[in-house]
Amino acid sequence: MIRLFEEKDWEAVWRMMEPVFRAGKTYAVRRDISEAEARAAWIDKPLATFVVEDEGEVVGTYYLKPNQEGPGGHVCNCGYIVSDRSRGRGVASRMCEHSQSEAAARGFLGMQFNLVVSTNETAVRLWKKHGFSIVGTMPGAFLHPEHGHVDAHVMYKALGTAGGAVLTAD
Repeated sequence: MIRLFEEKDWEAVWRMMEPVFRAGKTYAVRRDISEAEARAAWIDKPLATFVVEDEGEVVGTYYLKPNQEGPGGHVCNCGYIVSDRSRGRGVASRMCEHSQSEAAARGFLGMQFNLVVSTNETAVRLWKKHGFSIVGTMPGAFLHPEHGHVDAHVMYKALGTAGGAVLTAD
């Protein structure tokens, strides 16, 4: 079940987020980010935050927010985290589908991932499976703790139309 974040979920969400952020392999956040800073970024600043529950346990989370403000506010951005023990069970795929529906329902016309680390091959493959295209690659834009400077992709998918014209990545 995917539902809106509730205050009672924070402890479980932080337990999922902290090891991902500390590892420094997929998110462009400081590895020593505080719990308060992580909460502000994941819960307080986004338009909405969701959790995935499986048998009463929170096993995934994502946020939804405008990618930019003003004239770029019709394109959204999301971030996703799945618990270690739930990886490979389709949780990220369900969150991706849910986030696209939520974004379209809230009037967003496109979804953009600003920094998909090239070494995160599972995420690149999954986002492509869900219709996202790599619209740009930034050489050496991410400092990976094991591989050094690696490429990062910008990935995009149109979700709707603006003035009758389909928004595309071209």
